[in-house]
Amino acid sequence: MENRPTRRTALLLGLSLAAVPATGFAVSRYAPHADAAVHHAVGLDDPAKKEIAMQLVCSAENSSLDWKAQYKYIEDIDDGRGYTAGIIGFCSGTGDMLDLVELYADRKPGNVLEKYLPALRAVDGSDSHEGLDPNYTGDWRTAAADSVFQQCQNDERDRVYFNPAVSRGKADGLRTLGQFCYYDAIVMHGDGDDPTSFGSIRQRALDTAEPPAQGGDETTYLNAFLDARVWAMKQEEAHSDTSRVDTAQRVFLRNGNFDLDTPLDWAVYGDPYHIG
Repeated sequence: MENRPTRRTALLLGLSLAAVPATGFAVSRYAPHADAAVHHAVGLDDPAKKEIAMQLVCSAENSSLDWKAQYKYIEDIDDGRGYTAGIIGFCSGTGDMLDLVELYADRKPGNVLEKYLPALRAVDGSDSHEGLDPNYTGDWRTAAADSVFQQCQNDERDRVYFNPAVSRGKADGLRTLGQFCYYDAIVMHGDGDDPTSFGSIRQRALDTAEPPAQGGDETTYLNAFLDARVWAMKQEEAHSDTSRVDTAQRVFLRNGNFDLDTPLDWAVYGDPYHIG
């Protein structure tokens, strides 16, 4: 992965890393509201659409469409979150990497990463590598060849990021594109309580527009959400390049492609991408 604008906002705005809960971002288990009147047969959780979502996020996070090649990815991109790794950018400083390695230890005791659990607990909430260097990155890549660890990454991605985003999108009456806008936001910003979290971004949108489930216009609401997302990204230098919104998500919205139907053409950081 290139050292480009990446990752959810683990650092609470104006607060220290110590303020981040040891378990990482608080994740609500969203369930569709009973009064949500809009239902769609195909959403982002459709297997074909989910594959598209993974490619779209990978283009922004890894400058590639090959998201399955990212299980082995690991580096410190000097963003204050320690090591960033895997298919969704699990971070040693934000709790989600710890949760992932704990899950791997539960499913495959004695694996190559289990010995790092004490160190991961100790560095959570900081950018420290203490107890991880010099062999953690190599052992991560070794683990990444294990199908059990790959499935752990898939499952934690879904539990922490994908499923909550899709459920909330459906509850708001959004089609596939809107659900993806939620997913990309929660990947980068997390679902905490700080002003740049996904929940706060959504609330800023709700302050100016109603979602379809409340009788609002979908285009108007998604533009409000993307406006709020861009504001949040600009609060942190590492996220200040907003092309993943401006030349990707807004392109699909302007085209009225609410179902993320292919072909799709977009650009991130000036690099063009295509899904046929």
